[in-house]
Amino acid sequence: MTGNRVQKRVLGGVLAVWCVAIFVQAARAEVQVTDFRGETVALEKPAERIVALAPHIVENAYSAGAGDKLVAAVNYSDYPPAAKKLPQLGGYKAVSVEAIVALKPDLVLAWRSGNGDTLIRQLERLGLTVYVDEPRTLEDVARSVEAIGVLAGTEGEAKEAARAFTGRLEALRGQYSDRTPVTVLYQVWNQPLQTLNGEHLVSDVIRLCGGRNAYADAEPIAPKINMESVLERDPQAIVASGMGNERPDWLDDWKEWPGLSAVEEDHLFFVPPDLIQRHTFRILDGAELLCGHLSAARD
Repeated sequence: MTGNRVQKRVLGGVLAVWCVAIFVQAARAEVQVTDFRGETVALEKPAERIVALAPHIVENAYSAGAGDKLVAAVNYSDYPPAAKKLPQLGGYKAVSVEAIVALKPDLVLAWRSGNGDTLIRQLERLGLTVYVDEPRTLEDVARSVEAIGVLAGTEGEAKEAARAFTGRLEALRGQYSDRTPVTVLYQVWNQPLQTLNGEHLVSDVIRLCGGRNAYADAEPIAPKINMESVLERDPQAIVASGMGNERPDWLDDWKEWPGLSAVEEDHLFFVPPDLIQRHTFRILDGAELLCGHLSAARD
């Protein structure tokens, strides 16, 4: 019994010290937000040296008024144009931890599904403060920008930008969301044939436009699919993204399947991926294009 009492006292002491440490940290924190993991991210003062580990996060940092505090980014961080001048740490899936640490950032902005939990935990074990981003809805984009603004000390500018985005979003929702549904296959790539499921942000854009994702129920978030399932689900519209600003040639490969409703009605559409697949304010530019396409299909 004596041994058990000692163990309980020791454990109680450790827990008390831990609670005090958490309380002191929170009391000293000047700024704090809750990230997309539900974790509290706290800083004693607004960040001055920020590393962003995804192109969309870089863009959102600029939207939040914190672009001048970025000290590094990753490949394909090309918007706004000023982002191209930032040092790049490699692809978002293969970032050098040593390079991040060497920059001595006071804040790292990470993308959970892109960078992965392993990298995020490693950075936190090394003592870095990490805000984890993972927008799944259009409202989440505004939340992300506002959070970055709080952490960077540019909260006023970030809130103003988010307010403008939200107003534009609600206008689009009021215009399109209650229209007759159009079943949509959103095609990320052709070989292998790949789409996005209902959890992806693109699916929220489809809903905004009064559409219905033909693969909302699929697993995982970016499933590879086969032609048999497309024929079975028979989408009314096929929307391709591709890799750049030009309509991909492979979109016309669908014309080999004239039995599909989307092909029969010539509802083969294109939206530039940067305008619909990046979790940024520009996604409403892509939404306007998509809503126009679905209106044409509906009419």
